[in-house]
Amino acid sequence: MTFDTIIIGGSYAGLSAAMTLGRSLRKVLIIDSGEPCNRQTPRAHNFITHDGHSPDQIRSLAKEQVLQYDTVTFQADKAIKAQKLSNGFEVRTESGDTYTGRTILLATGVSDQMRPIPGFAECWGTSIIHCPYCHGYEVRNSPIGILSNSGVTYDFVRLLSNWSKDLHVFTDGPCELPEDDCTKLRKHGIPVIEDEIQEFRHEAGQLKTIVFKNGLTTDFPTLFVRTPFSFATDLHEQLGCKLTEDGYIQVDAFQRATVPGVFAAGDAAHAFRAVSVATGSGTTAGAYIHHDLMHEEEPLA
Repeated sequence: MTFDTIIIGGSYAGLSAAMTLGRSLRKVLIIDSGEPCNRQTPRAHNFITHDGHSPDQIRSLAKEQVLQYDTVTFQADKAIKAQKLSNGFEVRTESGDTYTGRTILLATGVSDQMRPIPGFAECWGTSIIHCPYCHGYEVRNSPIGILSNSGVTYDFVRLLSNWSKDLHVFTDGPCELPEDDCTKLRKHGIPVIEDEIQEFRHEAGQLKTIVFKNGLTTDFPTLFVRTPFSFATDLHEQLGCKLTEDGYIQVDAFQRATVPGVFAAGDAAHAFRAVSVATGSGTTAGAYIHHDLMHEEEPLA
């Protein structure tokens, strides 16, 4: 059960790479656990030809098209172990299967870390959101809250002001913003609410009311927040891949990681969380995996 490439992760980046490799007549295995990070998001946007479609609808169609290439195999499982061999890589799955590949692509994505506030996780991806380019248009000209309490808050507010002028900052505790930033926010009439949040009341993931620990409430339909993340697996650590200063898998312009034969694409290797970016990075990875395999093989006479 040896493949030219083993792709860990079967969402946008992984499927895009698999299509490129399948069209290059490469023998490919996709191992996917079925838990993409945007599985709660009802609509994906800013992706031409699929604007407004559900993420699952896009993935399902992509998978159907990719598996039309008979050299591509899809395995519903979770990769839990990976190691470098003298002539490639070995991957073991949760179900106990073992596969070997000449190269490996980490398209595992990331896991967003939910704030431990009741209602936060239920609203995540629907009305508590992170990307204005993916969701800003749908909430334009309506009240927008920014849940943030750091040095990047003002820049986030400034970015979102293009979609709405009715902005509120929620620090969920004593304000830690730089004083210069607070002055700018006051100048533009943007309130900073320091009350600690007790609960996000919602209906089927649609935020309705923010409840504070002091008993006050405010009705709000949309909240933007930048959450920390963790990797969906530790396979990059097992393989010895280096990370960037921002905590992503370090890759070059061709999606090569720092370990020869290992590639990474999608959210695990890029700070810009968008379907189009993940798709593009997967296509790039697939092309350069094929390129590198060609250079390992016997050249034309």
